[in-house]
Amino acid sequence: MRKSNRLKTLLIGAAAIILLAGCGNKKSVSNSNENKEKSKTEKIKIVTTFYPMYEFTKQIAGDAADVELLIPSTMEPHDWEPTPKDMGNIQNASLFIYNSEYMETWAADIKKSVRDSKVKFIEASKGITLEEGEEEHEHEHEEENHEHEHTHAKDPHVWLSPVLAQKEVATITDALINADPSYKEVYEKNSEAYIEDLKELDNKYRTALQNVTKKELITQHAAFHYLTNEYGMAQVPIAGLSPDEEPSAQKLAELQKFAKEHNVKVIYFEELASPKIAKTLALEIGAKTEVLSTLEGISEEDQKKGMDYISVMENNLEKLVEHQK
Repeated sequence: MRKSNRLKTLLIGAAAIILLAGCGNKKSVSNSNENKEKSKTEKIKIVTTFYPMYEFTKQIAGDAADVELLIPSTMEPHDWEPTPKDMGNIQNASLFIYNSEYMETWAADIKKSVRDSKVKFIEASKGITLEEGEEEHEHEHEEENHEHEHTHAKDPHVWLSPVLAQKEVATITDALINADPSYKEVYEKNSEAYIEDLKELDNKYRTALQNVTKKELITQHAAFHYLTNEYGMAQVPIAGLSPDEEPSAQKLAELQKFAKEHNVKVIYFEELASPKIAKTLALEIGAKTEVLSTLEGISEEDQKKGMDYISVMENNLEKLVEHQK
């Protein structure tokens, strides 16, 4: 019975081949056109790391590419590391877009492990001069030795400057065009429109912040240098580049003194990190706390409400204008 069924299947297959061959060149041309049309409508897969990389890429790609967010918006990107499943997802993509080796510190290792894959790694901050980060000190006291470990890192938080965000968008745009030239016009058009939005955002910041009287702001960690530097202000961070870094008692005492001398009334913290230290400092100096988003993640709920990079940055601006009078 099995042999009979197998023979029957082979015969049906052979008949189908003969039938297709008999359709002539007209059918072949038709299939060729369908294949071309199909290849044009196939979408490339792009994996992005955290929210700003996803948002910038999505704005450029529109519906022409499948853009995925790797790091959940509820997780702090500084501490996140990929799972084997995530690595497989990256390996199967056409593009992997990340901000910087100083933000996604694991990206270099992933790149080595998927060397034989077709995926292209795109560093969105490439071409931007990154500033030195806050120097972190670890002091180890032993019986007769006093060792100092100094860790230097570059500050990766360039996306918080609307001016530098435009440069990241331009870099991502070039990457999409190179990977998928059939949609070049779409990517260019979307990119130009979004860069105009970022220029408008920059103008809002420049206009609104030029007259604020309090130029220094105390922040949870050193994430706002590029933003404050662009608009003539200065951040005074509680922690270094990592929001989980614990400041020393001496650092907290210095911040208390600074806050009193400069009449600081607000300590800023971000959503994805613990506000404990910020609230402790605020309590000591009689100030209040306020969220100043680093945009490292926007919840799905907020995104459904229409919140995005532009609107959150506008909210940040409103808070700065209100509290830095």
